[in-house]
Amino acid sequence: MKGTKLLETERLILRKFKISDAAGMYKNWGSDKKANKYLEWQTHKNVEDSKNIIKLWIQEYKKGAYNWVVELKETGEVIGSITGVHVYEKENYVEVGYCYGSKYWGNGYATEALKRVIEYFLIDCNMNLVEAKYISGNPKSGMVMKRAGMKMEAILKERMINKYTNKLDDLIIYSITQKEYKKG
Repeated sequence: MKGTKLLETERLILRKFKISDAAGMYKNWGSDKKANKYLEWQTHKNVEDSKNIIKLWIQEYKKGAYNWVVELKETGEVIGSITGVHVYEKENYVEVGYCYGSKYWGNGYATEALKRVIEYFLIDCNMNLVEAKYISGNPKSGMVMKRAGMKMEAILKERMINKYTNKLDDLIIYSITQKEYKKG
């Protein structure tokens, strides 16, 4: 496991979290109810919530965790995160998850970061497959995956409770293999 390495795109820097990112995380996506609507974790109530989770993530870097804060090159503003949520070493694949502040939606940042992380996992880490999931109530997340070169693999009916509607939503899985990536 190579862990979280510094990655760059045309407009973004993907790097390890630092404690000093807590205020930006809280302001830009941790406290953003729109951004957290489809996630399993709860909206942060204060900067301390953001600081505490970042402290935990910093500890996980020692174990080889994959967890990037996404920073705009132009301004240095932290706008979201992208993570290797689950790494399946034996099967040689990773599940990726991401979250961005709603005021940054629609600018292509999520797609740009996801493309770079896919390249990192499939080429630099030599993983066989990258997958990502979203609940059906959030189809724009699926569009990010599609634009990043992933293909829909499965729809798991009524697998996740949408914490705002309290109803079951479908869980949709996208993936891309190393072979597909190299062809593309």
